[in-house]
Amino acid sequence: MTTTPAAPARPPVQATNPTAVTAVRAQATGTGPRIVDSAELLQGHSQLLICHLSDIYRLQTTRQGKLILTK
Repeated sequence: MTTTPAAPARPPVQATNPTAVTAVRAQATGTGPRIVDSAELLQGHSQLLICHLSDIYRLQTTRQGKLILTK
């Protein structure tokens, strides 16, 4: 008999707005987009460069804690 490894536990996500709550519920049931924490992406830096279809985008965080994505 073969066993499949258990899926890794997802860390709890606190959602404070209705759109985020819907996204978290959809992701938890496997029907929604993948959710990645911004701190995991930025890893302590204030900006991240993303290459998408040969174009470079910059994801940066502001002093107020908001995110900006620019081409």
